[in-house]
Amino acid sequence: MTIDAIHLREINLPLAHPFETSFGVTDARRILLVEIESEGLTAWGECVAGEHPYFSDETVDTAWGVMTGELVPSLLNAGEKLRGGGNCPHIFGQVRGHRMAKAAIENAVWDLESQRNGVSLGFLLGGVREVIPCGVSIGLQSSLPKLMEKIETELAAGYQRIKLKCKPGHDTKMFEAVRNRWPDITLSCDANSAYRMKDFDHIIEWDAFNLLMIEQPMWYDDFYFHSMLQKRLDTSICLDESIRNRRDALAAIDMESCRIINIKNGRVGGFSEAIAVHNVAAERGVPVWCGGMLETGIGRAHNIALSSLPNFTLPGDVSASKRYWSEDIIEPEVTVSSAGEIVVPQVAGMGFEVRRDRIEKLTVRRETMKARARELV
Repeated sequence: MTIDAIHLREINLPLAHPFETSFGVTDARRILLVEIESEGLTAWGECVAGEHPYFSDETVDTAWGVMTGELVPSLLNAGEKLRGGGNCPHIFGQVRGHRMAKAAIENAVWDLESQRNGVSLGFLLGGVREVIPCGVSIGLQSSLPKLMEKIETELAAGYQRIKLKCKPGHDTKMFEAVRNRWPDITLSCDANSAYRMKDFDHIIEWDAFNLLMIEQPMWYDDFYFHSMLQKRLDTSICLDESIRNRRDALAAIDMESCRIINIKNGRVGGFSEAIAVHNVAAERGVPVWCGGMLETGIGRAHNIALSSLPNFTLPGDVSASKRYWSEDIIEPEVTVSSAGEIVVPQVAGMGFEVRRDRIEKLTVRRETMKARARELV
């Protein structure tokens, strides 16, 4: 596989609506895009690192630095070592961490490989689903009436699972109000590591609300205390931030720290490790689902392909473009059916065309690197 050039771009894209979690409010995104040119083909990847090191220790700026300084040169000079996306973990192996930066480049290579082979990205990854079930993540709202209005809108749009962001002071009363209004909907919550051991008794009260899962209630790097909490809960704990790779998934399952795993492509370092986490969870009978990171259509297309693998049995956070962006950077934009499903593309590649004209308008920084030259624009 010969790489002719790799282009990095930072675009600035405002969200259609502010999104609030326990980390704070996001109303616009700085997004790092990767474009690979190879023998007449063009493939894309997206780095999901945020503006600040809150969800992860990576940021847009750390990713840019490690890509230009380490990862892109390694890929350009890989030679015969590069036969497809599955070789990227070995090529990048000398660099510790920086999983979101690695994922952006690796996933573009998988996209390129699927185009070269004339198969869909989902098929190349091992996907078997023609449609995927979709849930929705609702950020913290300023009032209960506003939250109820948001939920009503998403249910009317067909979403199969409602996930509520929560934090201390914004939890039990909210769950109670939602359950009183909608006793039978599939409901879950996501704490993004906002709680501590002193909150155990409080969290255990949530068993009364028949939640599908409680996502990442404790520390982002913890298995032990999650295991303690899970033993006292009837409700399943789902781990997100704690699962960085296959080994983490094995440890969490064996320690009974969770009964469900959220797989985020960027968080685990790309498709290769995401598939490995998926497989070990399937072997142990633990269901998985695909989490979202406020991606543009490029990252969203990759999540759709990943979600077509067989053990993605729970509705993920892969929702419609219009929920996040007034205008996306792909066409057609991602849409969700009235049954709460997304059709998995069956054409070669990721199945969506990238709107280069829109990306050019949104670009605030770029850099092009070739095997023997480096061009700053």
